[in-house]
Amino acid sequence: MTYEIRAIAAVESPLADRANAPKQGAEGAPDACLAFDPAMAEGIGDLAAGDEVFVLTWLHLADRTVTAVHPRDDPRNPLTGVFSTRSADRPNPIGLHRVRVLAVDGLRVRVAGLEAVDGTPVIDVKPVLDAAR
Repeated sequence: MTYEIRAIAAVESPLADRANAPKQGAEGAPDACLAFDPAMAEGIGDLAAGDEVFVLTWLHLADRTVTAVHPRDDPRNPLTGVFSTRSADRPNPIGLHRVRVLAVDGLRVRVAGLEAVDGTPVIDVKPVLDAAR
């Protein structure tokens, strides 16, 4: 089966290539912007500075033929199935990024600590839920 996924936004980031991007957001990822398609305006209308959200991306530079990797690209680590890792290279390269919203300005949402490279398609945004929500 195949399914269609459409980008709802694109990442605007100073990170230009995978080689120089941190592996995880907490490892020095810069602030970035999510530039939303105008058709998504209503969908982002309730986002506000301070919100924690999961940004789901389509890791368009990933190798979709990979099913096992050396974690963190370190050959000293044993070969491990991608479903037990956070590798970008995988059959369906969906990225999961927990970020904090810094500001919302029209169709642009500025977030802290996003390790996705410039131009990465955003496929969804979901709130981080705590016990009270």
